[in-house]
Amino acid sequence: MNYEIIEKHVKNLLDEIGENSEREGLKKTPHRVAKAYEFFTQGYKKDIKKILNGAIFTEKYDEMVIVKDIDFYSMCEHHLLPFYGKIHIAYIPNGKIVGLSKIPRIVDMYAQRLQVQERMTQEIADTIEQHLNPRGVAVVAEGYHMCMMMRGVQKQNSITTTSAMHGIFTEDARTRSEFLNLISKKI
Repeated sequence: MNYEIIEKHVKNLLDEIGENSEREGLKKTPHRVAKAYEFFTQGYKKDIKKILNGAIFTEKYDEMVIVKDIDFYSMCEHHLLPFYGKIHIAYIPNGKIVGLSKIPRIVDMYAQRLQVQERMTQEIADTIEQHLNPRGVAVVAEGYHMCMMMRGVQKQNSITTTSAMHGIFTEDARTRSEFLNLISKKI
């Protein structure tokens, strides 16, 4: 990432909105913004093979595996404003399981990019399906979008829910219902 280019554009943006980019509180802001965007978009540099790191194991377990309430933070590609929330993921193994810590890492890989929630949800489901070949995979994302809260419609308490289902989760209503029921329960 070329910090100088980003810093120059942020400085110009500050000046264009009527701020003094040279005042004490803003003088280092262009550099801080460049560093922040490097962090916010680190998902582009992540490699699924390195994330999985060989942590796919042969196992006879064939019941639903759920990892729920995975926090995510992302940036809306339309306004460059944050959206954040929780993601719930289930898969039904087909002879292979994955180390549980890899599932939130997959979420981070896609969340840490400029995104729309709909695509992010689908990308997570597709990646799990591609690398595990499970009997089914289900992903539900619940997000709060700052672009809806701070500007435009200004609805502070609205939640956007997206889902992606593959395999048995689309073919069997009972399996889908079991997943949706389990993610709605609190311990």
